[in-house]
Amino acid sequence: MTARWISARQLRQFGMLGMNCRNVDFINRYNRRSLYPLVDNKLKTKLLAQQYAVPMPGLQFVVREQHEIGHIEQQLVDRDSFVLKPAKGSGGKGILVVTGREGDDYIKSSGARIGIADIRRHMSNILAGLYSLGGATDVVIIEDLIAFDDIFAGYSHEGVPDIRIVVFRGYPVMAMLRLATHASDGKANLHQGAVGVGLALENGRCLHAVQFGRPVSVHPDTGLTLSEIRVPAWREMLVLAAKCHDMTGLGYIGTDLVLDKHLGPQLLELNARPGLAIQIANGRGLLPRLRHAEKLPDSRKWPADQRVDYVMRHFRDSDEPVS
Repeated sequence: MTARWISARQLRQFGMLGMNCRNVDFINRYNRRSLYPLVDNKLKTKLLAQQYAVPMPGLQFVVREQHEIGHIEQQLVDRDSFVLKPAKGSGGKGILVVTGREGDDYIKSSGARIGIADIRRHMSNILAGLYSLGGATDVVIIEDLIAFDDIFAGYSHEGVPDIRIVVFRGYPVMAMLRLATHASDGKANLHQGAVGVGLALENGRCLHAVQFGRPVSVHPDTGLTLSEIRVPAWREMLVLAAKCHDMTGLGYIGTDLVLDKHLGPQLLELNARPGLAIQIANGRGLLPRLRHAEKLPDSRKWPADQRVDYVMRHFRDSDEPVS
């Protein structure tokens, strides 16, 4: 297929939000910098969520010092599955997902085997700041592994799918499902090769899908048709995302959620500087919805469920997917 260039004027006509506009009009204006640590540090997010009864994967334990790693196998002895991640990591970097054990081996979500020495080395790198924002020293979080809902079986390869919902002033304004692939090493990260599926706000169905910025119609590893996706518990997902604004006080955030088959919707993490690729996954721009939401009552006047009902009625996508 021949590449087609799109002019800046056309992008504006499509309502595409650019980086400068995002930074100046929304992030800088609506996100107080004093609140950034609440989302830049996943441990602080998790502790805050506990106060607000926002469901997140259970915290197993935390490693703060290098000397704790020497006998870490004692803390892992009864744990067959877990997720190990840096508290200050970004872009999915440094996350290690262990789905099972065989003897002394730990089985990653990709099926690869690693030993306790590999886990020690990974923890040491996290503490040293290899994966953290700005290279700052970090802590290791070990948390429960999500049992992803069977509705996504075959749609996410070697990893747990997650849902990114951008929330502005407490109103969900755009959503996408991120599906892990072999190329992304089982991580739901678009820059690493995950599939991004735009989701209609009114019902959670697939609108459009991309991988590496190019439209796709099937999952590259499993061959399943992406247009048949419809996320269950959708309103509950949107309400959970809206509550994250109330919890943090941040006006413009990306909420990353997962659907656990036993526990329902869970918050994975928050992002005070959500990327713009969600527009590519949806095949449409964010700006018209952001400008619309600027004129709506703030979260002190409308509770989360009322804000969600509004966007489900008014931010409706066309019946035909955009390609």
